[in-house]
Amino acid sequence: MGELDGRTALVTGGSRGIGRAVALRLAAEGALVAVHYGDDDAAAAETVALIGKAGGRAFAVRARFGESGAVDSLFEGLTAGLADHGADGLDILVNNAGIHSASSIGQLTEEEWERLLTVNVSTPVFVIQRALPLLRDGGRIVNMGSAATRIANHLQIGYTVTKAALAALGPSLANELGRRGITVNTVEPGVVLTGMTAGWTAAPEAMAGLESITALGRIGEPEDVADVVGFLVGPQGRWVTGQSIDVSGGTYLGPIVNR
Repeated sequence: MGELDGRTALVTGGSRGIGRAVALRLAAEGALVAVHYGDDDAAAAETVALIGKAGGRAFAVRARFGESGAVDSLFEGLTAGLADHGADGLDILVNNAGIHSASSIGQLTEEEWERLLTVNVSTPVFVIQRALPLLRDGGRIVNMGSAATRIANHLQIGYTVTKAALAALGPSLANELGRRGITVNTVEPGVVLTGMTAGWTAAPEAMAGLESITALGRIGEPEDVADVVGFLVGPQGRWVTGQSIDVSGGTYLGPIVNR
């Protein structure tokens, strides 16, 4: 039996990259997983199929974050999918969906800034708000932050600010929901091999540079992050709340050295 047998989970941005790894991890532990996605029908179907092939249960929910009514669409699809599988409540919410930006302060436009705030901050906040009536006591909320909040990179200033805002949400929300036994934590990955980072990691010299500033000497895999999420939402994570957890392999822990 898995640690999450009988539990239900919603993973936003769950069709690819870190989100897919999280969905696979939770399903492997027995959870029924709602795999949210925005546009890529094929990727969502593939994630659901991979879970089914491994003996798990999942369904896809489409909602384009950043568009009007997206949160309503998400929860309409979520409640319908849960009902189809004989479930009616939620135990785990993983706010993974987000967008990136590689603009400096001089390049950042008002339109880009507003979209970053909408998708990376406002949407997770209102997803949580809508999820709370469904979320059972003893539930888990994990927000996907970024190690960028402690690494000064002027080329992603807008992205960094939004991830810092999401991390700031955690302790206050954890304090409010603690009496219900609900934990709230933020997971902060470093560079992970996903479609979002493919532009950097495709070049051998870029990979070598990234590895040289990481204590463990390699770039992260989606499963490295998913395993930490799995711990936080499982029974062993019951006494951890209001925390931001760096999952970067020790990126920029000290002076750059040659490896």
